[in-house]
Amino acid sequence: MTTAHNAPILVTGAAGAVGGIGPNVVAMLIAKGHKVRALVRRDDERAQSLRQLGAKVVVGDLTDLPSLHRAIEGCKRIYFGMSISPAYLEATVNFAAVARHHGVEAIVNISQMTVSEMGIHDTTDSPQHKLHWLAEQVLEWSGLPVVTVRPTAFIEGFFLRLAANGVRESDELLLPLGKAKTSPIAAFDVARVVAAILDNPAPHIGQIYNLTGPESAGVDHYARAFSEALGRTIRYRNVPVAPWSEKLRELGVPAHLIGHLSVMAELHAQGRYDRMTDDVFKLTGQKPMGMTEWVKRHATEFTRA
Repeated sequence: MTTAHNAPILVTGAAGAVGGIGPNVVAMLIAKGHKVRALVRRDDERAQSLRQLGAKVVVGDLTDLPSLHRAIEGCKRIYFGMSISPAYLEATVNFAAVARHHGVEAIVNISQMTVSEMGIHDTTDSPQHKLHWLAEQVLEWSGLPVVTVRPTAFIEGFFLRLAANGVRESDELLLPLGKAKTSPIAAFDVARVVAAILDNPAPHIGQIYNLTGPESAGVDHYARAFSEALGRTIRYRNVPVAPWSEKLRELGVPAHLIGHLSVMAELHAQGRYDRMTDDVFKLTGQKPMGMTEWVKRHATEFTRA
């Protein structure tokens, strides 16, 4: 491996989508003394925030080969992440081709833990799950030095973006997750794992790490964590998937994302997110944060102005 701090580390999706993994990885790597190149799609206030952290910002698109060359050239280590998109597989193939061309030495690829249950004969009805599975195949076939991290569901996905309004307005977690257990993980903890691997990737090349939160529990249990953190009673109300999905459609959420979230909700209700690993602790020496601590960090988003 190249000496740690010589070449910049590239962070794709650096402006942050679900929970802001990219910005956290940028900040953590800079704190460890690394030069960081941050790939963003738009030069906006989030890009400016990355510059203020000390990153060199590159504006480009993972489906655009020239901008990928600009982003990757000179980098030896890369975090590859992209938001949920129908173009995910195209972006992965573009990325793999350009990364091979430039002789990249270590890639941390973020996938999804559901891929662990998939294979050549088994998929889910989610369009994104299949793209993640195919992307992992492409990266394996490429011969690139890849480390794969597979988080379970993000806390930020269901419990923030999709639930904050209900908590604010009616003190309810309105989610279609059924009564089964789930072990969501904070994006901050995923970022800690990614940064730790990129800081010293050699021992991890070729490995797959499955990342969960610190416990697996029903949403009623997490509603009590919300109550404790916010100082008021929050209740979980299970809602049917179909009208919930229709509401997302009315709000302008893209069909590809709705399809993915709807399948995730159905799999939650089937108990498929009742998962536990200690990979976060093994890789970072710290346990992932629990729901109460996470809600306290985001309390303003669950509280009326």
